[in-house]
Amino acid sequence: MDFLKPRYTPMNRRRRIYEGKAKVLYEGPEPGTLIQHFKDDATAFNAKKHEVIDGKGVLNNRISEFLFQHLNDIGVPTHFIRRLNMREQLIREVEIIPLEVVVRNVAAGSLATRLGLEEGTQLPRSIIEFYYKNDALNDPMVSEEHITAFGWATPQEIDDIMALAIRVNDFLSGLFLGVGIRLVDFKIETGRLWEGDMMRIVVADEISPDSCRLWDIKSADKLDKDRFRKDLGGLIEAYTEVAKRLGIMSENEKVQTGGPRLVQ
Repeated sequence: MDFLKPRYTPMNRRRRIYEGKAKVLYEGPEPGTLIQHFKDDATAFNAKKHEVIDGKGVLNNRISEFLFQHLNDIGVPTHFIRRLNMREQLIREVEIIPLEVVVRNVAAGSLATRLGLEEGTQLPRSIIEFYYKNDALNDPMVSEEHITAFGWATPQEIDDIMALAIRVNDFLSGLFLGVGIRLVDFKIETGRLWEGDMMRIVVADEISPDSCRLWDIKSADKLDKDRFRKDLGGLIEAYTEVAKRLGIMSENEKVQTGGPRLVQ
């Protein structure tokens, strides 16, 4: 397929489609494709806290590529086609459903606060929560009733999203467990991929230490964005540790910084 061999166009000559807190989407080389660029920006509390951490985008691109490629390989539909370079990947253009889908295996973060649970408590079963994607409203938690009433997704689409979330959770939990990491929780986004008149729900956005809580099984050290949220420091070291355990980086490899930069 032609779109698997894209013509590379420098960033400053590409049409910018959308810019979020951690990524930028550009027009892709073929119809129905986009280029997803990972920035070094670290944000928390809906960008009230913001910092640029050199190399973060490179690590997230590599880790997300690895996880999405594995999901594709086991038949979980995603928007991912392939990584292009240190900071960019080629993806299919999808219609993003305005929901953050959070899967929780262990009490942490807002769940622990909301329900008065001790952080680190194993949940009786995995819990799926939905949040409405709206920074101005601080991404409020919503129910299936809200989702269907406001037309964000149909009941069938909610079923498809939940089935995808469970499959991703099963895969990620086993993968991380195998390298000594506890998957506490994670967030995914989903989108509608149109192929002619056919539509299917696919996993979109990214899966990286920015969107997962990952704790070392033995020490309970945090290997995720909580290092930034909680001012623990060592974010790049933690993300690098995840990449090395997954076999994405060799033991002595250093994180490459730099690479294609955004043209303001």
